[in-house]
Amino acid sequence: DQILARNRACFACPIGCGRVVRVTHPKYECFTEGPEYESDWAMGACCGVDNLDAIAKGNYLCDTLGLDPISTGVTIACAMELFEKGILSTQEVRRSLYFGDAEAMVEMVRATGYREGFGDALAEGSYRLAEKFGHPEFSITVKKQEFPAYDGRGAQGMGLQYATSNRGACHVRGYMTAPEILGSPVKLDPFETKDKASWDKIFQDLTAALDSSGICLFTTFAIGGPEIAEYLKAATGVEINNDELMKIGERIWNLERLFNLKAGLTGKDDTLPQRLLKEPISSGPAKGRVVELDKMLPEYYDLRGWDREGVPTKERLKELGLE
Repeated sequence: DQILARNRACFACPIGCGRVVRVTHPKYECFTEGPEYESDWAMGACCGVDNLDAIAKGNYLCDTLGLDPISTGVTIACAMELFEKGILSTQEVRRSLYFGDAEAMVEMVRATGYREGFGDALAEGSYRLAEKFGHPEFSITVKKQEFPAYDGRGAQGMGLQYATSNRGACHVRGYMTAPEILGSPVKLDPFETKDKASWDKIFQDLTAALDSSGICLFTTFAIGGPEIAEYLKAATGVEINNDELMKIGERIWNLERLFNLKAGLTGKDDTLPQRLLKEPISSGPAKGRVVELDKMLPEYYDLRGWDREGVPTKERLKELGLE
């Protein structure tokens, strides 16, 4: 209602999820695509900013300067917490950096893109930023990648997904948001841990195959594995069914796991920030809850055919043709 100019779609797509916006406020003037849900949250709620014009400007700067809006917003929020707790000073930041300061948020996005002043530290991401100032615990990351807009304490399957994702905290390498929050294909109790390992594996395998097909993730709100398999068969001439599609996804997931293991990651990296494991959420429907990762992770490893250290067994690799 405030800034939307029109919808935009990728070629031939009937969904049209893109949003072209026009901001006329002289301080934040821009004509651009977005912001979408994640950038709304990262540069908005996560930074305590409720100025939609400023959020749109921050998103515009991210797009223009080649920054990821999620990691950028969460890194700025990390800096804001460090500042409010007195770990960062105005001498380091060269200005105040309080939660809710829309001008500061936009300026920090710009400074990050150009690595100017304090932006040089922000450009390294929240983990290196927090570690530099002696408090890595304030970086809300998995495998040093910043969290997106879902708190695993309120959606246990998402918590497990973050911990086990091959590229760190990621909401689209599995998308447990669909069953736990949106009720697609069925509605799961977000606070329940039972069977979440199985659901995570299914969604991770499906999205791995989907990403490799070139088909957009958002189409899965309307279609599933059987339809995707039919599309691939029509496009490639290769006979494939849903079971084979899922096996392709599982093979991809295990191959990525092997890459990570050779790069130095271990099962110890399949974890979450202590804030999510030890500090109960303070308000809302999930009040008092933490992520019960210890209940879900062993079952997940077992379903994957991995050992207790998170290493794929020879038997599973042979079964997948990856021996």
